[in-house]
Amino acid sequence: MKLLIRVLTWSSALSMVAAAGGAQAQGMAEAAYCITYIEVAPPAKDKAAALVKEFGAASRKSAGSLRFDVLRRIDRPNQFAIVEVWKDKAAYDANTAGAHKKQFQDKLAPMLITAYDERPHIGLAPGPVGAGAGARGGAVYVVTHIDVIPPKKDDAIAALKELAEPSRKDAGNLRFDALTQISRPNHSTAVEIWKDMAALEMHEAAPHTVKFRETLTPWSGALYDERLYHSLD
Repeated sequence: MKLLIRVLTWSSALSMVAAAGGAQAQGMAEAAYCITYIEVAPPAKDKAAALVKEFGAASRKSAGSLRFDVLRRIDRPNQFAIVEVWKDKAAYDANTAGAHKKQFQDKLAPMLITAYDERPHIGLAPGPVGAGAGARGGAVYVVTHIDVIPPKKDDAIAALKELAEPSRKDAGNLRFDALTQISRPNHSTAVEIWKDMAALEMHEAAPHTVKFRETLTPWSGALYDERLYHSLD
């Protein structure tokens, strides 16, 4: 029964994205995305960083892996994020069931100070899967969780899609993906990479970004949760 519910939820999410974005969105929606948030006790931060990096290297070897970014929060170095892109849900599920993931979670568990927070997504307005891959130096990764009240879900999706394309054209942008959480479609995530902090700050002041934030605020179910990271790789 649980498996059937998961399949129906996934199918419903694919239908929602296809309806929202047409044939192109339907094709992109075949890819499976996952955002995972990890928070460990501060004294364990470096040991956890090594484990997360090792897990990333192992997962990239799994069949169907298109991208696997492992990130460390800039202002809270005991917090990490993992951004995964898989060919399809079957590839994601196979990696999730792999021995290397269980070993990683078992080693990580004693360091955690909150639950391992794994959130499967589908693409809403994703960019090229390889965009910004291998970004180094001062590149800033941004993962933003966007929560709106359910009656405004479709309006928020439209606003986020409208933000994506002009943001990719902003100076210094390396990646901009708009994703939707499968289990709660009124929750979305923006995944961005910027050449440096100056480029991010210019984007934040751009008219299309200001318009998006002003439009979104009355619909928000929680504060706009924008987190900045550097790559561990």
